[in-house]
Amino acid sequence: MAEPERILLILPCYNEGKVIGDVLREVRDLDAGYDTLVIDDGSTDDSYEVASRFSPCVRLVENLGIGAAVHTGLLYARERGYDICVQVDGDGQHPPEEVRKLVAAYSSEPANLIIGSRYIDNDGFQSSFARRLGSRLIGKTLQLLFGKFVTDPTSGLRLFDRGAIAAFADNFPHDYPEPIVVARALRQKLTLREVPVRMRERGSGESSIQGHNILNYMIRALGYIALARLGPRAARPRKEG
Repeated sequence: MAEPERILLILPCYNEGKVIGDVLREVRDLDAGYDTLVIDDGSTDDSYEVASRFSPCVRLVENLGIGAAVHTGLLYARERGYDICVQVDGDGQHPPEEVRKLVAAYSSEPANLIIGSRYIDNDGFQSSFARRLGSRLIGKTLQLLFGKFVTDPTSGLRLFDRGAIAAFADNFPHDYPEPIVVARALRQKLTLREVPVRMRERGSGESSIQGHNILNYMIRALGYIALARLGPRAARPRKEG
């Protein structure tokens, strides 16, 4: 299958002024023809000013969270008719060169949603033990409820094809979006695959999921996954292209 013609990288960004420019330079240096859209999620630093030097940039009026930022990008992708879009964190955790692996995987065997997993080859930064344990618990819950084990359900490096863009542009979860998108995709019978990728430590700032927040995140995320299993099943999107 030929490689998709129009590819958009969605880069959610919150107070990443120290690193977002470097991430966008890495994308440019790939010379892969990827378009980029930075979603500045109400940053209080110079993230918007830095990002705007390299890429189109949408500035949200206040900090709405990662879900709202990615949702904005999906709406943009749908309106502009992109074949696929890839979510890439603006904090430097996701080397832009790893995007090629997701695109290559899609070109060889298309799926509506392709997740970059750091836990298949265990290469690169592996996160804390608590977060790894949490990811495994979420993966096992998805397997129990939907019949599919996902090794890295909280990964923010993921590819959406036209079918997934259509499915989520009007209905994207703003709370705990990474695992909930996986649950909803499985509920809606979208096709889903994982490919091994290498990640690195974030370049600046710190994750909101740490310490006692990990337990809170897990409890709430698992509750939302259970609700997704009980929710209405949407029609499977038609293949396009």
